[in-house]
Amino acid sequence: MSTLLDTRLTKTLGWLSRHNVDILRVSLGLIFFGFGILKFFPGASPAEALVARTVDALTFGVVDGRNAVLMTAALECFIGLTLITGRLLRTGLLVLAVSLGGIMAPLVLFFSDLFPGGTPTIEGQYVLKDIVLAAAALVIACSAFNLDRSQYDAKPTRSDLIKAA
Repeated sequence: MSTLLDTRLTKTLGWLSRHNVDILRVSLGLIFFGFGILKFFPGASPAEALVARTVDALTFGVVDGRNAVLMTAALECFIGLTLITGRLLRTGLLVLAVSLGGIMAPLVLFFSDLFPGGTPTIEGQYVLKDIVLAAAALVIACSAFNLDRSQYDAKPTRSDLIKAA
């Protein structure tokens, strides 16, 4: 009985170790796509006002209000689709990397509004969860760009240094 359980557990863990980044990629893509779709419908996204205010501040008023929300919706849907499908993944990750500045900007621009008295509002909690999404994006990016930690952990040999020079 325990041998059967050990075998199934080993197979399951082996499958998860082979597909964990893909699962994370698709999950993150669904989140971005879902949040992006909501922004196309006025009043559907709880972050709509924060998005409009942030983009307005970052673009010095050039892009404001509904246009800011629609632009963000389009970017989030594009990012989501690239993550879900794996097509244009590197492009989607680069767009996400640039977007992270805007995604995290409210922490700097509106900190006192997001954390009045040190306690996060719903909008503050919304922005805080973006830190986890950014960390997930880093894991996915390392895989998509074939970055392996082992290649950075090893000390370079003399021949590596000569090749680099």
